[in-house]
Amino acid sequence: MFRIFRHYVPRSLVLLGLAEILILFVSIYLGATFQLGGSALGGAEHLPLWSQALVFVAAIVLGMTAMGLYHRDQHTRPSALILRLGLSFVCGFLVMGTIYLLVPDLMVGGAIFATALICSFISIASCRLICVAGDDIDQRQRVLVLGVGERARQIDELKRSPTQVGALVVGFVDLGGDERRVQSDRIYSLGQRSLRALAEDLDVQEIVVATDDRRKGLPVDDILECKMSGLDIMQAADFHERQLGKIQLDALHPSNVIFADGFTQAVLRSTEKRVLDIVVSALFLLAATPLMAVTAAAIYLESGGPVLYRQERVGRRGRVFTLLKFRSMRQDAEANGAVWALANDMRVTRIGSFIRKTRIDELPQLINVLKGDMSFVGPRPERPQFVAELARAIPYYDLRHYVKPGITGWAQILYPYGASVADAREKLQYDLYYLKNYSLFLDINILLQTIQVILWRKGAR
Repeated sequence: MFRIFRHYVPRSLVLLGLAEILILFVSIYLGATFQLGGSALGGAEHLPLWSQALVFVAAIVLGMTAMGLYHRDQHTRPSALILRLGLSFVCGFLVMGTIYLLVPDLMVGGAIFATALICSFISIASCRLICVAGDDIDQRQRVLVLGVGERARQIDELKRSPTQVGALVVGFVDLGGDERRVQSDRIYSLGQRSLRALAEDLDVQEIVVATDDRRKGLPVDDILECKMSGLDIMQAADFHERQLGKIQLDALHPSNVIFADGFTQAVLRSTEKRVLDIVVSALFLLAATPLMAVTAAAIYLESGGPVLYRQERVGRRGRVFTLLKFRSMRQDAEANGAVWALANDMRVTRIGSFIRKTRIDELPQLINVLKGDMSFVGPRPERPQFVAELARAIPYYDLRHYVKPGITGWAQILYPYGASVADAREKLQYDLYYLKNYSLFLDINILLQTIQVILWRKGAR
């Protein structure tokens, strides 16, 4: 995988993205060439065609990102792929329309635009379908795992994960110190053969150290020889972080947090994050005002009473603040105290069911962002009653409170709605990845990915 601004991105998606950017860029010039034999390649009254092409490329790529086409969990069904691609172009068209209103000179001619749209859609769809139909297993990084115990078994389980891309485990090495947990016919012993020789025989590019107890016979000299021969050496915890976009709590120790490269960026870069929060939330609030007014009227007409729901949540450094949401449950929903929301919860009203699934109920949180209680992107804020319980049950849970909570976040887009301690533990592993690898690039990526989460109603209750 490539690491872009601290965030791991599968190599296949980067190469696919570069190919599609080239297709989009060339499509504009192709359309200009077809129109009047190439006489439309620019003029004194317009900006250069390359600048218009850049707008076209950026808008469509933003649309494709928002529709999840650059997500690790790729959709292999042709019908789903074509649907998402079509919606991507619609989204891109809306972005271009907005830009053209602000800067009319960036607008391309109708014939050029139509030709570019058709050519790029057909080309990208064909490229995607070929990638889906083809078997790119040989393009993966070939990985050899040292160990056959519990940590190695967890790596073996990754092959069943839809997000397991870019790596192919070709075997496990039994060093004699682990209780065997891996069920595989690809278990090797070194014997008279060196680790480097085995790696060469298996055409390995990477070795993952996944022994349960390193004090029991770890071949340090052999690993060092492989390192100096050009092979990548990685710990099991780092491998999981790269492949799954989360940090394993079972493998996390205080030294990992203290000495690791990361875990402070989201705190240190709070000024630029605050600027992004204010700009994005103000624009969203301005655009969503009519929808919020209609929602408030619908809630009042259905069940009367207050349309906003105020609830205490835990923010940065444990400070409690009042979170605003549109009320989606009956007014007596928590007469007996705070409880987790359930699937098909009977307390949810008809209007409430719709606004929860479409995330409209969270729009008033934009006010919390403007006030500084929340960020647009960050860990989900929990209630004080639940935080006390979760902090006792889950190690390192309080680390998530070193940054502001968010309306959306890395855990929210990758894991469904959490309604238990086990769910909270799983989501914390994604929150820790966000804390460790924070960048504005990751924030923007999360914002765009949130669109497809809302559109396909993922994880709502």
